Formats: sequence, C-alpha cells, structure tokens
Amino acid sequence: MHTFLSNLSDLWQVTLAALVFGAGLPTVFAVGIRYRAVVDDGATGSTRQVARAVSALCFAVVMIAVVVGVLFIARNFLATRLGIHLLGA
Repeated sequence: MHTFLSNLSDLWQVTLAALVFGAGLPTVFAVGIRYRAVVDDGATGSTRQVARAVSALCFAVVMIAVVVGVLFIARNFLATRLGIHLLGA
C-alpha cells in the first residue's frame, strides 16, 4: 500500500509540472499577446500603460522559463565545457 501511495504522490507532481509547463506557459504567452493587442488597438492613458506592463511581464516570464529550461537541459554539457562541478549532476 505504501508503494501505491508513493506512486500517486509522484504522479501528482508530474501532472502538476505538466500543467504548469505544458499549458501554463502558452497561456501566459497568450495573455501577453492579448494585452499587446490592447496597446496596438489604440488604447490611451493608464489603460495603455497597464496593458504594456502586463504584456511585458508575461513575455519576460516566458523568456525566463525558456532560458532556465535550456540551461537545465544543457547543464552537464556546460559543466564539462566550463570546468564547473555541479551538485547532483
């Protein structure tokens, strides 16, 4: 029974990661596109500034996630090329 509960715990973690990275990042990107459209449609005043800030924040989150993902995948390669010892690698 302990193994079954352990497997369910692991399954929950994988499902959560899939939702965050599989559906979450494209959703954040889509929200950024939507707010960028508000800026491009001719919004004025504070609406334009808020829409610009929200779109920039969304795009920054997606870009950071992509860079971190690439670096995570390439960590062993970079460690051997740069001569850095990584913990857990």
